[in-house]
Amino acid sequence: MREFFKIDEKLEKLAEQAELNCKTCFAEIDNTARYNAAKVLKAFADNKVSEACFGASTGYGYGDLGRDVLDSVWSQVFGTEDALVRHNFVSGTHALSVALFGLLRPDDEIVFVTGTPYDTLHEVIGLKGNAGDGSLKDFGVKYHIIELDNNGKVDLESVEKNISHAKIAYIQRSRGYSLRTAFTISEIAEMCKIIKKANPEIMIMIDNCYGEFVEKLEPTQVGADLIIGSMIKNAGGGIARTGGYIAGKAELVKLCAYRLTCVGLGKEVGCTLGMNRELFQGLYLAPDMTANALKTANFASELFSMLGFRCTPARQETKGDIVTAIELQTPENVIAFCQGIQKGSPVDAHVTPEPWDMPGYDNQVIMAAGAFTNGASIELSADAPLREPYAVWMQGGLSWNSSRISILLAVQEMLSRNLIKL
Repeated sequence: MREFFKIDEKLEKLAEQAELNCKTCFAEIDNTARYNAAKVLKAFADNKVSEACFGASTGYGYGDLGRDVLDSVWSQVFGTEDALVRHNFVSGTHALSVALFGLLRPDDEIVFVTGTPYDTLHEVIGLKGNAGDGSLKDFGVKYHIIELDNNGKVDLESVEKNISHAKIAYIQRSRGYSLRTAFTISEIAEMCKIIKKANPEIMIMIDNCYGEFVEKLEPTQVGADLIIGSMIKNAGGGIARTGGYIAGKAELVKLCAYRLTCVGLGKEVGCTLGMNRELFQGLYLAPDMTANALKTANFASELFSMLGFRCTPARQETKGDIVTAIELQTPENVIAFCQGIQKGSPVDAHVTPEPWDMPGYDNQVIMAAGAFTNGASIELSADAPLREPYAVWMQGGLSWNSSRISILLAVQEMLSRNLIKL
């Protein structure tokens, strides 16, 4: 490797030890990937995926075979009654917004049981923004946020007390810009059990972004009614260039489809313009791509822990998603880390990311993302708001071997600036 990249010899030896320490967890990741690959492959075979499914429809898209088969494959893989998988979801936030507006009506209440949701949903809900912009609040939808406890866990006692009159219980699986670990399937199963006991009629909606294929089961297989995510994260396998999905109970998916298109048409319309092929292929590759991202996350967590930095989750902890937060302690470390990651990117390695006033955020944010698809966080990327505790959130990695180099370049950048010592 030193033939191509200037990596300190001591760092290379430290990296070898870190990788050795990850041997057991790497084996577990591979085991999960094999299970999920078999699950996906069986769904492809059972639903008779063929070349005809990859054709391009235009106009109204009536009778698009690939679109309908893709929904069926998705349903089988995620253990649901139905699914809505479309290239014209512009992001995970868009898919979540479609679901919320599709299911909630005036005077309904949504309870966020995992604390304040990710920043991009704040204006959708009405936590901020201008009155009249069309938020849920503008339409008379009420919300209640149950903050997490001091350990970053769900306050189940408070959930039981505040869920009885709600229509939707909302669970965010990943952590956003917080230092809690992502919720595992077993934790989600416990939440669902308590929520349904307190309110059997409630709908449980999961923001599943970053969590697909991390474990052998998905939230809809342990009590959730609906899961939602982005195709430029785990589920698209690094192939899908855009899109999102909603999967769950058939009646709920129908209402979401009515919101995406219009009432009465729903899933029956929507041309695919030749996008089906990459959505199918992305799903096919997703278990392996997720495994590569998890190996990258575990390696980075172990290496930076050995360098004296706190990482969440730690290498030995059960993962609920592909994200690792590394508390780098100073803004200089954060900037050097992100610039090092960028140098190890396959795209735009020559570009130097800098902190900037990103719309929607209260602090300057720096982002490293040299990706084939703009914003695809199944590809290796890192971002951080410049505020204490000066943590960086890293995710993705389509190629474990290439991502390993990128992590070393991030450390090397810090070493070269005398910010750390080996």
